[in-house]
Amino acid sequence: MRFFLKISIYCIFAFLLNPAFSQTQDASCPLENKTIAVHGGTISYLVGGKGPPVLLIHGLFAQKEQWMDVGCVLAKEGFEVFAIDLPGYGASSGYPVTVYSLESQVEILHEWLLVLGKRLGKNTEAAGINIAGSSMGGTIAALYTKKYPNDIKTLAFIGAPMGVIGWSPQVKKAIFEGINPFIPINEKQFDLEMGLLFFQPPMIDAGIKEKLIQDYKDNNRHYQQVWDMVNFYGQALVGPAKQSPRTLILWGEQDGIFNIEGMWQLKKEFANSQATQFSDSAHLLMLEQPKRVAKIYGDLLRK
Repeated sequence: MRFFLKISIYCIFAFLLNPAFSQTQDASCPLENKTIAVHGGTISYLVGGKGPPVLLIHGLFAQKEQWMDVGCVLAKEGFEVFAIDLPGYGASSGYPVTVYSLESQVEILHEWLLVLGKRLGKNTEAAGINIAGSSMGGTIAALYTKKYPNDIKTLAFIGAPMGVIGWSPQVKKAIFEGINPFIPINEKQFDLEMGLLFFQPPMIDAGIKEKLIQDYKDNNRHYQQVWDMVNFYGQALVGPAKQSPRTLILWGEQDGIFNIEGMWQLKKEFANSQATQFSDSAHLLMLEQPKRVAKIYGDLLRK
């Protein structure tokens, strides 16, 4: 299944928050859409720029376009940027529901990198990948790093990952009231989700909001299946890594999904790390603060 409507909301946010960086507005952005067959399905990804490889991984119910702002900047600054639609998300297609386990995501991601490397005539493992993720994407990036430590040059958590601290009090309150704020079925629940994800939620056209909510209703069972699987990974990052690359941790102080207290625990788990708090941001840092994210992350990559 492809989450056309749900996924499109992140593109809408990217445009509303930073229209000058959107792919349609910034003709100089070197990122291009490409596809490649992997593991029985088709992976869609953005790629552009030349230099050390940087892989950007989106979060739950998201897609590669949420990295457009940050990716465009990095690609222009001397990095080869890859932003992937994980199997089962965005424009990637042909995968069964079992693909949503994070172990499966890691393995298919590894296979994709190997296939991509052969197509490009490169040894991606030998090159050393800089890997970064948002939310669930950060968890996948970290799990990949733990399983394939020799492949990774640097690791970055761009926003709070799942797997180190439990859901915030706001999320727990909603769940206990019978509301899943990530699968809203009415306008009030939708606004709650936006308040958790953003420090300053963008204004969304009523018609678009209605379509998005209808998608949650029409495909509710599938969204719930994916949500149920992901909830098994609440402790996925607990337990120090045997081998930790240079690691960057960026966390929004206003994050309504995972409390800022989790940043200190994550820093303990990844000893070779540096952490920065964003006082005026929430969960989706790459959308709310793309220039600042690109600057801090770029500085790490250039070291």
